[in-house]
Amino acid sequence: MPCIFLEGAGSSSTIVQASYHNTMSTSATLIALADNIIAKDITFQNTYNNPGFAHANAVGILPALAAKVEGNRIAFYNCSFKGVQDTLWDRSGLHYYKNCYIQGAIDFIFGDGQSIYEECVINVTTGIDGPIIDGVITAQKRESIDSTSGFVFKECTISGTKGKAELGRAYGPYSRVIIANSYLSDIVRPEGWSTWDKPEKNLVYVEANNTGPGANNPNRVKWMKTLTKDELNSFLDISYVDIDGWITKQRTANNF
Repeated sequence: MPCIFLEGAGSSSTIVQASYHNTMSTSATLIALADNIIAKDITFQNTYNNPGFAHANAVGILPALAAKVEGNRIAFYNCSFKGVQDTLWDRSGLHYYKNCYIQGAIDFIFGDGQSIYEECVINVTTGIDGPIIDGVITAQKRESIDSTSGFVFKECTISGTKGKAELGRAYGPYSRVIIANSYLSDIVRPEGWSTWDKPEKNLVYVEANNTGPGANNPNRVKWMKTLTKDELNSFLDISYVDIDGWITKQRTANNF
């Protein structure tokens, strides 16, 4: 059924928690398949890889999803997504994340969604008791030049406490990630991105107007793209995901 509104009492108070692992990524704490969903002030957490929990995985880090977001026109406000590997499967559809917290270490924001992450905190960590590893933040899966999908991070904070991390690697042959007007800490590896054996010329990885010790590194991969002002704005504008004004309609209908 479409049109679902989930409202918590705050992401530190309302916590939906599970401990799942599935190699096909079919299990998750939250599975959002319907269209027109809003979630507000809730934490979705998968504790499988966290050694601080009694039912945590004890044999190494494995895929364990906190959320699988597959429906169209889905928005999250003030929500948290906590995991280690494959935390948030932004699988497909138009999605908007505002003032959210996303935690993980390995490909922890991945999929083929057409999504804007605005004023979000992206925290690279394996948890308080987890190992120090070199990780990857995004694995975007755009599969053709005609696809409109992509991950856009605007006015975000990217930080972390364990090891170093690439901003992204190419899950799909036309992978697209744009990071703009954001703060990048020294958690970011100097090269920033990797092809994951995909053709360099087809990948669209963009950094624009960022600050912090992890931004504007001269050792970035040479095949990073540069967009014109108009091209960049076409992704940063809310219209990139707010097709037909669905975000405005959702906010009006729910009085926020």
